[in-house]
Amino acid sequence: MQTLDLTHELLADQFNRPITYLRVSVTDKCNLRCIYCMPEAGLPWLPKVDVLSYEEITVLARAAASAGVRSVRISGGEPLIRRDIANLVANLRAIPEIEDISLSTNGLLLAEQAEALRAAGLDRVNVSLDTLREERFFEIARRPGLDRVLAGIDAASEAGISPVKVNCVVMRGRNDDELMDFARLTMQREVYVRFIEVMPVHENLGMQRDAYISADEMLERLHEVGDLQPAAGPAGNGPARYFAFPDARGAVGVISPLSHDYCERCNRVRLTADGRLRLCLFGNQQLDLRTPLRRGASESEIVGLLRSAMSIKPERHHLKLGEAASRMRALSEIGG
Repeated sequence: MQTLDLTHELLADQFNRPITYLRVSVTDKCNLRCIYCMPEAGLPWLPKVDVLSYEEITVLARAAASAGVRSVRISGGEPLIRRDIANLVANLRAIPEIEDISLSTNGLLLAEQAEALRAAGLDRVNVSLDTLREERFFEIARRPGLDRVLAGIDAASEAGISPVKVNCVVMRGRNDDELMDFARLTMQREVYVRFIEVMPVHENLGMQRDAYISADEMLERLHEVGDLQPAAGPAGNGPARYFAFPDARGAVGVISPLSHDYCERCNRVRLTADGRLRLCLFGNQQLDLRTPLRRGASESEIVGLLRSAMSIKPERHHLKLGEAASRMRALSEIGG
């Protein structure tokens, strides 16, 4: 009996969207406690035995790549707190079909790891940074470290990781007066600053109702201080709309999951640290891949599971201001 080779059928969901982008969480832990993301005391962390090893992640990524995934983003929690993360980057770089490897980080540990990450094959990095003021950094992140984040951004650029994107969650009354300060970074260096609408999750509902600023308002305020024009964005798979000031080396972008969702262009799925395939960042649709993987499933069988999951990927999320989405570990998860 002839076996159907599923590895040659490209992934696409029931709405005919090709799935070419895999986000991989390597840990649920973080060394910051940002006010829009999690309680100051943290969350119940996953048992170590439940967390996928780098070898297991590589097996799943290889299966996904054989079915059409071309970009992988490493995230967390905070991925750089996991030891030897450069080894995972090297494993992913060795998969022939993977064309782009990126990483999302809060930047605290980036300066000491940037060169090793680049040498292992990392292409791009996103750094979460919500303020350029030290005292305000502590107020938002509930930990110190602005100088370390800025050093990490510099180190990434010096190591040849390009582009460097900076993700800023904009909150009324907390950091919205810094919009122009962030925008000036794009004039001085080849940095891409993306302003993100704060989104409703279980941990921030009270704050979110008052703090929310739409992407349209952000752009209006930036237009008041300079000639901001639509611009081509850097390489990547993110949902940002980009704009630039005259002669700027970089650009500013806005990511608007509430005011202007980008679901019709969704090309991604997410692998959680404990091996669940999540079909939407804001939904509950997911598939356990860890169990069959640890029971010895073949690559072809894993691809079959990936394909079957496409039937439960929703057409769009239904986020609303003041209503909680499913819990997520970091807003940096949304930026490509």
